[in-house]
Amino acid sequence: MTTTLHPVPLARANTLCEQMAKIRIAVVGDVMLDRYLHGDAERISPEAPVPVVTVTEERVVPGGAANVAANIVAAGASVTLVGVVGDDSDGRALRQALELIGVASDGLLTVGGRPTTTKTRLVARGQQVVRIDQEVTNPLNPSHRTQLLERARAALSGADVLLLEDYDKGALDPALAGELIAASRGQTIPVVVDPKAEHFFAYSGATIFKPNRRELDAAFATHFAGDDTDLEGARQRLGAEHLLLTLGSDGVALVSPGMPIRRAASVARDVFDVSGAGDTVAAWLALVLAAGGTVAEASWLANIAAGVEVAKRGTATVTRQELLGALAE
Repeated sequence: MTTTLHPVPLARANTLCEQMAKIRIAVVGDVMLDRYLHGDAERISPEAPVPVVTVTEERVVPGGAANVAANIVAAGASVTLVGVVGDDSDGRALRQALELIGVASDGLLTVGGRPTTTKTRLVARGQQVVRIDQEVTNPLNPSHRTQLLERARAALSGADVLLLEDYDKGALDPALAGELIAASRGQTIPVVVDPKAEHFFAYSGATIFKPNRRELDAAFATHFAGDDTDLEGARQRLGAEHLLLTLGSDGVALVSPGMPIRRAASVARDVFDVSGAGDTVAAWLALVLAAGGTVAEASWLANIAAGVEVAKRGTATVTRQELLGALAE
């Protein structure tokens, strides 16, 4: 059985957004640097059947958990970001990009010999030609793991929500995640989890567990329809209070105990680039919860925010003014 996720009235959304200036969210997970090389391609290389792209513009933006932090700051809230970077130029570029948008980078742990996770996208005439990933996904050694845990525990002090961002890049492991969730729940701090495949079942106790449909299907080796009552069984097995399944162009499905599955359709008018849409959803779930909203309100508004984000080029953020504007329309 399914039903519709009730829309949040504009006046209520405005009240929640006003509260965001008073909140702080702790974001812990895999930070990245997103690099975009834009140019033009007018000929094929004589060396191989590939286009020759003349780069005319380069820009770098925070990616992964760092993009989630950027979304939080764009909404007017405060954030403490905890993650790992390398002792390299990309790590320094990420710190600089964060500082420019008002995100402190002192929660980032520098690990020598481990490259900063970097995604470089080559774009010609508005089309992505290739993406180059530079990364190491091995777990942290015990010393670095202990340092990261200490920084994460410190970030919980005074936080309104803990947001765990797992991209399978090695910053998080099951034991560390369990310790942080237990510490958060002990302080009655809600926990939002944005998971990936490697540690999918390591987040028992989460307030909201937010996978996409492909991730959930792969974890359970089956296919879940958005209105499938088996989703309640998945929620229970994951140990989450609520399961928010993102369904791409089909919107979202919220699975909560004792309630029918509640769905909201996608509100995207134009889909230019889906990069970072999941980051925006995770950030807005945490923002609305921290501002005093319900899980249903957070899910509905996060879906609206995702519709705004996918109309932008590349990894992007959504401000509260943009969200309220989308609601007004």
